[in-house]
Amino acid sequence: MSRRSLSGWRAKAAIALGVATIALVLASHDRPRSPERVTQHADGEQVDVAEGAQRLAGTWLREQTEQGVRSRRLLQLAPDGAFRERVRIVTDTGEVSEQEHAGTWLYDGTNLKRKYTLMNGSPPSRLKLPFATFEIRFESRNEFVGRDHIHRNTVRYRRVEPGTAL
Repeated sequence: MSRRSLSGWRAKAAIALGVATIALVLASHDRPRSPERVTQHADGEQVDVAEGAQRLAGTWLREQTEQGVRSRRLLQLAPDGAFRERVRIVTDTGEVSEQEHAGTWLYDGTNLKRKYTLMNGSPPSRLKLPFATFEIRFESRNEFVGRDHIHRNTVRYRRVEPGTAL
């Protein structure tokens, strides 16, 4: 009875096949889950993530008056995930200040999340990167309401034409 050993090209082929098999198993095991296409809200409403992100792209206005201070915010959400926010604040004494912020945004089907990379034209401290997260509900195609569960406030944005003045 002859014994055949794996040598030469057979050994190389067996090792290559084994390495390829292990790589395939590890690649499929470590692969992150693909994002859900549809999210279900607590009230039963189903939202398509991609459709929601497309609806959010554009220019949005938020006006607010609190304790005599009026603020007007223009939020521009670009389809590529960048945002720009311009803010105009008028105090009860008539003092006016304006700020401009920028960063990246994403929509996960429930929350509009913004990470600021510029605060009033300057990069924020690396130790305290500002984020804003709102659970949003579309009131209509041109209006959404956001709930900030951390600061416990509700905001309302309405779509406006690009180039709208502060």
